[in-house]
Amino acid sequence: MDGEIQLISDGDGLAVIGSARDVELFLISEGLPSRELGLKRLKSIVETGAVAAQTGSQIAADSGRWVKLTEESARAIKKHGLRESSKTGLSTGVVKGPKGKGQIGGFVEFAKDPRTLLTNPSVLAGAAGIMAQAAMQQSMDEITDYLAAIDEKVDDVLRAQKDAVLARMIGVGFVIEESMTLRNSRGRVDEVTWSKVQSAPATIAETQAYSLRQLDAIAEKLENKANIGDLAKAAKDAEVAVRDWLAVLARCFQLQDAIAVLELDRVLDASPEELNGHRLGLKAARQDRLELIARCTEHLVARMNAAAGTANAKVLLHPTKSPAVVQASNQVATGVYALHERLGIESGDKSSETRRWVEAAVEVRDKAIETGTKGVGAAKSLGAEGLDRAGSVRSKLSTGIAERARRLRGSDEEREEEA
Repeated sequence: MDGEIQLISDGDGLAVIGSARDVELFLISEGLPSRELGLKRLKSIVETGAVAAQTGSQIAADSGRWVKLTEESARAIKKHGLRESSKTGLSTGVVKGPKGKGQIGGFVEFAKDPRTLLTNPSVLAGAAGIMAQAAMQQSMDEITDYLAAIDEKVDDVLRAQKDAVLARMIGVGFVIEESMTLRNSRGRVDEVTWSKVQSAPATIAETQAYSLRQLDAIAEKLENKANIGDLAKAAKDAEVAVRDWLAVLARCFQLQDAIAVLELDRVLDASPEELNGHRLGLKAARQDRLELIARCTEHLVARMNAAAGTANAKVLLHPTKSPAVVQASNQVATGVYALHERLGIESGDKSSETRRWVEAAVEVRDKAIETGTKGVGAAKSLGAEGLDRAGSVRSKLSTGIAERARRLRGSDEEREEEA
């Protein structure tokens, strides 16, 4: 199989398998960033026999890299015409190796060569399993970057919350990290290592549920505030609290991915024939968690946007507190969508995207000026009308007084004549 590169896509990532030189040239030519796949772990699922021996030798000789599928990377590999299997749900293909000065050839048909990894169902299922692990490890790294970007140490946040649920979360994190270290050093997850983390998913799920309830409580508190002063305080409190609970949610998701990585290794070692089904089950469960987080956080953003709308409507009466509500709303939405981006959650259409504070402030200012101008015009009109009315009354009053004076003088003159 010299000079050919085998490709596997599971919809989330792409495995590039071949000689180290060919794989490197392919990735460079396509401009694709990648990470180590850990191909040698597949040797544990190869059955005995001549074909298995050849496959095992091929695995030992080959190099594997994993590429995260984004819009850009998906376009880069689409031209190679990968074929999807209805049985496995995986798309596979082979491209020719370097020709001339590092050029990569086009798509070629499979030969039924037993040395081709993709013709061995067990190895193909194993490859899909380690691809899932690579995807989750990539997500774990991105969550680490996210937490660093918001300058939050999750353990500090957890410790600040005097709650038994969150306290248990800290201990579980330590155990999982220790198990990941053992896995990386040994290349597998044995029964002893797995026994340490078997109960961890329940604690993580409990903490995740607790965090989501806290975010729901923040949203409900905002719904119940009608007074702009109370709303401003609730929005400001939400800005800080939401950041903390989003950090806890991110840590939960990170640890859940770590457990899944360990779990796949354990299944790969103990029951390799069940690996593909287990991988698909973990993928479905992960998607359910993403959808739950998305629903809860989107509801929170909707309540914050509603609070900002209420504040905008009262900006003239509350020129200090109203902009503060808008600012807090935008900060919360920015934090939510930053987490969505790290977790791969699509954040809806443009109408639900966060506005920059400067844009919101300009909008508030413009509305205030427009409303204020109308107010001044109305005041001028009312003032002029009042002056006209006052002049009319004054004129009528003067005329009445003069007429009364004339009548009084006339009466006096008549009495003098009669006398």
